[in-house]
Amino acid sequence: MVNPGQAVQDGGQAEYGQVEYGRAEYRAEDACAAELLCDRHPGEAVAFRIVGDDLSTRELTFGELTTRSTRIAAVLAERGVRRGDAVGVLMGKSAELPAVLLGIWRLGAVHIPLFTAFARPAIEMRLDGGDARVVVADADQVDKLDADAGRRVLQVGGAVPTTPGRERLDDALAAADDAPAAEPVRVGGDGTLVLLFTSGTTGTPKGVPVPVRALASMERYLLDALDVRPDDVFWNAADPGWAYGLYYGILAPLALGRTSILLHAGFSPALTWRVLETFGVTNFAAAPTIYRALRGEQSEAGTSVRLRCASSAGEPLTPEVVGWSSDALGAEVRDHYGQTEHGMVVGNLWKPELKADVVPGSMGFALPGWSCAVLADDADEPVRPGTVGRLAIDVEGSPMMWFGGYAGAPERTAERFTADGRWYLTGDTAYQDEDGRLYFSSRDDDVIIMAGYRIGPFDVESVLVGHEAVLEAAVIGAPDELRGEVLEAYVVLRQDAEPTPELESELQQQVKREFAAHAYPRRVHVVETLPKTPSGKIQRFKLREQHAAE
Repeated sequence: MVNPGQAVQDGGQAEYGQVEYGRAEYRAEDACAAELLCDRHPGEAVAFRIVGDDLSTRELTFGELTTRSTRIAAVLAERGVRRGDAVGVLMGKSAELPAVLLGIWRLGAVHIPLFTAFARPAIEMRLDGGDARVVVADADQVDKLDADAGRRVLQVGGAVPTTPGRERLDDALAAADDAPAAEPVRVGGDGTLVLLFTSGTTGTPKGVPVPVRALASMERYLLDALDVRPDDVFWNAADPGWAYGLYYGILAPLALGRTSILLHAGFSPALTWRVLETFGVTNFAAAPTIYRALRGEQSEAGTSVRLRCASSAGEPLTPEVVGWSSDALGAEVRDHYGQTEHGMVVGNLWKPELKADVVPGSMGFALPGWSCAVLADDADEPVRPGTVGRLAIDVEGSPMMWFGGYAGAPERTAERFTADGRWYLTGDTAYQDEDGRLYFSSRDDDVIIMAGYRIGPFDVESVLVGHEAVLEAAVIGAPDELRGEVLEAYVVLRQDAEPTPELESELQQQVKREFAAHAYPRRVHVVETLPKTPSGKIQRFKLREQHAAE
């Protein structure tokens, strides 16, 4: 049996030594994102295969990306974007998306991903948090932007906007046809590529700066965990507004020069089956909710689907999905684990040299370049196998580690590391068997994982208490067969408010409008009081216990 986490310690230096781990070109002081992700690859090579909801396709080559992104960089520069400036991107998975991202990185600027399901307040919080003065947005998304925020908006597609400060990207590109092509900016390995916000249990979402050197870890995940090969038809179905879709559906394939599918359409099981079959996908990655939906709506379209590799991330896999997948997809779905702050670190790997027996319920071994342990609850020391404790990353033993702290939040960064800096605390609990396999136990915070998306309860609670009828609110995750978890809210009403079905609908719609369409509470329970600690902190775990008992 091979333990991937021991690849370095046990003499795997030839393949997994410092050169592979550090990838000198990613760590170099003169590292240039545009070169590493695009310009160094053959111009005729296909970077992305864009698939529409009617299965129409467009192949986007690296040469086209170089040309298009260079022009977009010139447009952004004319609008004041310089090295280190943040640019928000509110776009779906279109042919224009990778060109816009590369245009930002050509200037040494920073990409702020904005999930298209977010409502205006969630979008504006991220733009304000990253101090973005320019936003590139799809035409059907621009109305979510605050017209009074003083930002320049480049609209992708649609009619000519009439709001001051907004213009169509194509019109701006046409006007900049004669602009000289500038040399791409070299920000170095520590230069920030992306500022991606992640939610927690309290306070506003945290900004995670992703440096250029993080690309080394991202590409190794594709090679080691997913075993993406040059002849694979690779598709990561996750949305690039989130870490898994951005890191491993956009950045890692670009870094490796491998073709990746982008589906320019909303999710449906039927369409997913058709894409898998029509394009002969051999290597597929998605959240467990996607596999559950495929299992629930399997049709004749899926009978010829035969994957070489199937991988899952975002939440633990359930046994019935694993058992179903071998026959239905031709490959068992393999569980992987990671977070926004560092990408994927644990998994049941597909690379033949690193492949080990899959034990049901296990999320696998630490990936090459990473070292993980389970720490005691009351001491920063590893516990014995079989004991549940805090899942932690050994910083010194993890040469792939790139997270250096949250943007402008040293106190919240300090909460993630032990006092001596030796361990990064994931906020999850787990246990380990005698062979080194890790098993997810639970989160030791209150983050809700729904359909692979991590939702901070504070975000939703803040919207609920903004309603005139609500005095206090608490949100928990409740088990759901398809999505893993769904949100349920507990609210204390003001004295003059009455609990009615109309009020429940109002609160649900308010969350959709002011936070995100996917994150509304499926049920709203009116209670007299919320359980709290003596210091006044809401005890959400007691609400989860109450819900389970009911």
